[in-house]
Amino acid sequence: MPRPLITGLAGKELRADERAFLEDRQPLGIILFARNIETPEQVAALVEDCRSILGPRCWVLIDQEGGRVARLRPPYWPARPAAGTLGALPLSQAEEGVYLAARLMAHDLYELGINVDCHPVLDIPAPGSHEIIGDRAFGTDPDRVARLGEAACQGLLDGGVLPVIKHIPGHGRATADSHEHLPVVDTEGRDLAADFAPFRALASAPVAMTAHVVYSAYDQERPATLSSTVIQQVIRGQIGFEGVLLSDDLNMKALSGPMAERVANALAAGCDVVLHCNGNLTEMIEAADACGTLEGEALARVEAATRKLHPPKPFDRSADEARLADLLGGMGRR
Repeated sequence: MPRPLITGLAGKELRADERAFLEDRQPLGIILFARNIETPEQVAALVEDCRSILGPRCWVLIDQEGGRVARLRPPYWPARPAAGTLGALPLSQAEEGVYLAARLMAHDLYELGINVDCHPVLDIPAPGSHEIIGDRAFGTDPDRVARLGEAACQGLLDGGVLPVIKHIPGHGRATADSHEHLPVVDTEGRDLAADFAPFRALASAPVAMTAHVVYSAYDQERPATLSSTVIQQVIRGQIGFEGVLLSDDLNMKALSGPMAERVANALAAGCDVVLHCNGNLTEMIEAADACGTLEGEALARVEAATRKLHPPKPFDRSADEARLADLLGGMGRR
């Protein structure tokens, strides 16, 4: 069985020591960043190299949201609009545009062998919150965010790619960037219902990524990723999320302590799989050795999510590109 770990890699080719790590530790999959990406041929070769070791059903993740969070960029891959840009369209057009953008991104990913996209963002930015979310969000109306999130998920699934909704149970009120600091949200539980609503509407999504945010109404010390209270009472309870719970990157500065401790605490709290992104092999080994193997309910959820991967449905790429451009062009004509 694989270990409940998604790991980064150092560069554009698999090094001998990384190959040995994948062979020996058998993580569930890998995640790609800009440092791993040069040309389509190179990315496809890197993915295939990893898949030859980890197996054909291993997960290969990427953050491809459109806008400022996009690992695949021109000139080899088209730029896609940010969620906020699409979310500003009238609702029916926004739903169509979000679906088309996701379907087109899925096409780009599928051609490379990438089968999991960390998209869409369901966070609802609050006034005064940190700009880390900003236009990565579809908007501020929970029902609208839910509908657009559903359109994004469907576009990815129709293209043969698993979506990852993020950052559950909601990063929108954070006044700090969890890449750099640990945000604390002191909002009362009853007032967080709107933040939770898009995640509740998409509770059947295959995968969700946690927020490294303290919600003091539920746990005054531990961020959601490390809090069994938040995971059990809020994510699995109030929200009713049923799928694979993936930690956000355990390297982020919101967390502290040795890597093995972070891994053990995240898994003990109720994360099914942990994410380690920086490609530091020493830390990768430490993380893997703290994981154990994927088993029990976590394994069942991973298998259920993987079964949702299907070959892409037929689509007319040129027509979809033209329609998306028309929708975006229409923003200036209203």
